[in-house]
Amino acid sequence: MQSLSEKAPSVSPSRLLTLWIVTVLMVALATTWVALNYSNNGAGYWPGYNDMMASLPSPLAWLRWVLGDISEVAFYKHELASLGLLLGGALGYWASRYAGAWQGFSICYGTGLWPWLVSSSLLGLLLSNALWGWTLTADTWQPTFAAFVSLPAAMVLFFGGGWKVTINGAILGALLVTPACLLIVNFVCLPLGLPVVVGNVLGMAVGSVLAFVLCRAVPALVSPRPHVTADPPAISEKAPDYGVIWTIRRVLADFSEAPFFGNEWASLGMLAGVLIACALNPLSPAYGSGLLLHMVAAQALTSLVGIIVWRHQWRKRGWYPTYVPLVSVVPAAVLTYGGSASVMLCSAVLGALIAPPLACAIAQRLPSYLHPYIGNVLSMAISTLLIIPLIGVLIG
Repeated sequence: MQSLSEKAPSVSPSRLLTLWIVTVLMVALATTWVALNYSNNGAGYWPGYNDMMASLPSPLAWLRWVLGDISEVAFYKHELASLGLLLGGALGYWASRYAGAWQGFSICYGTGLWPWLVSSSLLGLLLSNALWGWTLTADTWQPTFAAFVSLPAAMVLFFGGGWKVTINGAILGALLVTPACLLIVNFVCLPLGLPVVVGNVLGMAVGSVLAFVLCRAVPALVSPRPHVTADPPAISEKAPDYGVIWTIRRVLADFSEAPFFGNEWASLGMLAGVLIACALNPLSPAYGSGLLLHMVAAQALTSLVGIIVWRHQWRKRGWYPTYVPLVSVVPAAVLTYGGSASVMLCSAVLGALIAPPLACAIAQRLPSYLHPYIGNVLSMAISTLLIIPLIGVLIG
């Protein structure tokens, strides 16, 4: 998920900000409705994950499921984490345009495409749940979140903003990515006992390859590249020193890399939301596992180890996929083997050593008409398949 030179078509910043203020307010109102409905029933501070699943297909449970999809890529699956991610993303975008000194790592890699990207991602998410929500039952989890963190966003970064790319990216995400994930998860991963994250990311890769090949064959689906008509975002001219403060900020930004945000404010919002959720009910986020704090700690550790080990790559390239094990190997290991120190340490270190260079190597070998994020998700699948069994051997 690398920075590209394309900028969004000229659109009034005030209109975009208004659109996203309204969107975030709608999500906030929906989240408040969940809380009020639950507390009025006298059941406690916040409903748990199992409460949501048991209540399907009630409208309130469906609302929680769809909102939770926004933060599911980090394995949090909670409406408060999702609200925090959107709020933080909106703040990061505002800072990139109007308060450059406070922007941190410029959201969406300095492209200025955040409003288009998140619009396409959310539309793809809604379409996916509308088309494939029937596969979900009280007893079965399904990867309806996949379109939010894959093809729609990648198409916006690759082809630029505008309604054509935004809408077509969302449609292709719902028609190609989500069913590919469903097929691989249900007919490969579950029968073979493989971590479902493998099916999620392989489905993202397969669906995205098909979509980019289709866009190459039918150019009318997208805008021509490059498409440079917007004002450039505010980016600090000072080169990073890659020191301690930069390292801490980079670890934080890695938490929001998977949805293509890569910004500290977005990550802070998501983490604040999920930690509040954990305080209200420890069995609400992270699929009701009670392992959220272990997961977050291991995720931060794998990012830190990766950034330290691959610091020379950060200096050389300006960006490196140290986030890859944070949303694949590490949470899969914690959910599979528990939150012991040995599981957290092994998954964090092995993931940091193997996954980022593998992602970079695959991305460099992709054809020019494919977005390099496909290399990242393929690395997630391969690394998880290699490391999860190895951890089982190491911890006995």
